[in-house]
This record gives sequence, C-alpha cells and structure tokens, in this order.
Amino acid sequence: MSSEDPILKVNHLSTRFKTDRGAVTAVDRVSFDLFPGEVLGIVGESGCGKSVTNRSIMRLLPEYTSELSEESEILFDGHNLAHVPEKVMRTIRGNRIAMIFQEPMTALNPVFTIGWQIEEALKYHTSMNRAQRRERVLELLQLVEIPNPEKRINEYPHQLSGGMRQRIVIAMALACEPEILIADEPTTALDVTIQAQILRLMQDLQKKINTAIILITHDLGVVAQVCDRVIVMYAGQIVEVASVTELFHTPQHPYTRALLDSLPRPDATEKGQRLPAIEGIVPSLFELPEGCRFHQRCRFAQEQCKAQPPQLEEHSKLHSARCFFPLGE
Repeated sequence: MSSEDPILKVNHLSTRFKTDRGAVTAVDRVSFDLFPGEVLGIVGESGCGKSVTNRSIMRLLPEYTSELSEESEILFDGHNLAHVPEKVMRTIRGNRIAMIFQEPMTALNPVFTIGWQIEEALKYHTSMNRAQRRERVLELLQLVEIPNPEKRINEYPHQLSGGMRQRIVIAMALACEPEILIADEPTTALDVTIQAQILRLMQDLQKKINTAIILITHDLGVVAQVCDRVIVMYAGQIVEVASVTELFHTPQHPYTRALLDSLPRPDATEKGQRLPAIEGIVPSLFELPEGCRFHQRCRFAQEQCKAQPPQLEEHSKLHSARCFFPLGE
C-alpha cells in the first residue's frame, strides 16, 4: 500500500432508498481511504451494500428514490462528491473516476459500434480532434488485447464474445486514464480462463498508469490474487478492514472467518463431505436485528452481541473489526 495521502476519502457514507414500506438505509456510515496505485477489494454476500457504496461514490443511483445523508463525505481533489452539483460530477465521472460494470451487455449500447462508444468519453472530456480520437481508440483496443482492432472498431457488441465485450467496457473506462477505477464484479459472467485473462489485464494496466482500483467481488480467490487491502461488508456496514495477508491468515470477525471457511479446499475435503456453509441469510434491511447484525448467524455470539451494536475498532495499524470478541484475541 502507498504511504502517500489518500486519493479518495469516504467518511460516514450513508445511502437511503425511498420505498413503499418507507425509507431504508442500504449503506450505513461507511468510511474508508483509497491510496494512489492501491487495489482495494470490497467483499461480502449479495445485498451487503458493496455496489450501492460504489454507485454512491459515482453518484449513479436513481435521483428521486435515493439520497445520501447530510454527514456523508466523499472527498476527492478538494470536492465533496456526495453533495456537489451534477454539472461538476459530469466533469469527474468517466474522466477522473471511471467504472467497469458487472454485465458488459447492459453496459454497451447495442445500436452503436464499439469504436463510437469508446470515443464518446474522449469527445466529451478531451480536446482531441476526430483523427486523434480514432488513434486513441485503436490504442485502447490494443491495450486491452483486442485482436485486429482496425476491424473491431466498426463492429457492434453482439458480434463480440463475452470476454471481448468485457475488454471493451474496460477500454471505455480507461479512455481518459482515470485516477480511480471502480470495477463492479468484472469477471462474474465469465468462464475461469477469460476471468484469469481479465484479472491479469487489470493488474498490468494498474501498473502501467498507476490507477487506484476498487474491486467489488464475492470471490475471495480473486481478492487473494490482485488486492492489497480488503473491506468486508455485511448488511450495509463494514465489519472488517485488513491487508490481504492479515485477512487470510488472522481474520478477526466471525463473518470473515465463515467466508474463508466456506472456500473449497480440494486437499482438505474428504469424498462425500459437505462444504461448510454460513447458516441463515442476510437479514432484511427493514428488520435488522438488535445488537450485532451478524449475531443470529454467528456461532461465537454471546449475550452482549444480541444487546449492543459493536463499533468498528482498530486492533492493529492496518486491521480493524466490528466485533466485541474478535477472533485470535
């Protein structure tokens, strides 16, 4: 991890949605820093708030059904992105902070060529002329290892495979060489061979242009391969923050331990033995339990866990956990 000042500081980020059943808080006072050149992983089960956190940073949530709390701060280059006007956000989004979306087919417009779609960001954010933009698009296609870019530039999304479409989405995100790249489960819909290629590509690009990356995933194998630090989220809250090494070797929150225990280990699983699983499901945001939000599924829970909500506390310089009885202590 870099010793420089953070490029992005998120403080007390809370995101609420208005529903027919009333307002519900999907992200609850989330705080973290992102450093230049760092790869920060955010992991957790579906519905824990990973994607909402990062869409809040990008201000890509529905305007009339969502809101950020007044105390929310997303500090980037002297701006609080949580509350800047949309006009300012447009100069940053796609230019200095870019996002790779989970499903490439919905991120690409089926009626425009891939060349046109990559060029659009350059047209809006740079002063390049048409010839320069085309040259940059070809350069980006080569960068993400698209074969025969002179031909592909005029093709439509349906003419490309899933792996190639994901590379196009990455090229679009990298068009303006952003300082921060948010990757929302970029390998979920891909087979393992293409997944490995995409991860290697992201690592290479991160080294070449020193972009800080926030990687949203539910795959701890991916985290171990590419991340420097990890945030573990559960029911809208951060429950653990640690370096990758510490998280895998000395997890402190029972939820993190349960996630690690559920990973398949061919050398440790006997034939016919069931894989460990986390009992129960993530609680509804409308019916959150008293005390620790994980206590109903936690095999280490005690009476205090059921009565009081724990705070995220630092247990070492780079390791924090939201637990009254952290593991290993």
